[in-house]
Amino acid sequence: GYRVSLQGNFFGNNHTYITFAEYNPREHIKLDPPLNIQSNITASKCQIQWTVPQYLAEILQYQLQYKEQSMSWEIALNKTPPSSLPQIEIEGTEFRSGISYIARVRCKVSENEGSYQSQWSDWSQTTVFQRAGIPELSEKLFNSRTLQFLFIPLSFGTLLYLFWNRKFSSRIHNNLILNCCFLTSGQKASPALTFPHQLLSFSHSIICTMGILR
Repeated sequence: GYRVSLQGNFFGNNHTYITFAEYNPREHIKLDPPLNIQSNITASKCQIQWTVPQYLAEILQYQLQYKEQSMSWEIALNKTPPSSLPQIEIEGTEFRSGISYIARVRCKVSENEGSYQSQWSDWSQTTVFQRAGIPELSEKLFNSRTLQFLFIPLSFGTLLYLFWNRKFSSRIHNNLILNCCFLTSGQKASPALTFPHQLLSFSHSIICTMGILR
């Protein structure tokens, strides 16, 4: 190691001050900040990467900060990459659609490295990114689900009506045959007689419509 001292002349007298009795440069390293920070974000994930000197890549650890661009760095979120690779992947759900975010990174020698010790470097330059929104798809999905929810109770009510009136089906059928026998060629069937057929057609239309929506 080395001995670090400070010498000064005060009022004509020389003085020596010992700052470090034993100084080892390996234990007092401050690295340059990472370079070329870049970001790539999709709806599902955000990938941020940067570059460091190749000969240092395996012994470094990193700390990433990100925040909404309009916010202060004092409330930024911190992320630690799980490995020594100069990159990190963040779930896209951590970012709000349509909001601009800004990120930066710093590095130091890994705490698992026994031969060297360092403090954090200065922060790197920043990268700005934004998660794209998908409003059209969400609106379409919402409308489809709304229509399905409207048809389900209506269809259920129709089926329930048919169930409770099942015991009258034979009587209606007999009445239809009887009335048809008395109809003349110039007469039309009454609405009461054609109602069951219309009800069945309406129920069939509802079921078909729900099938198309799905």
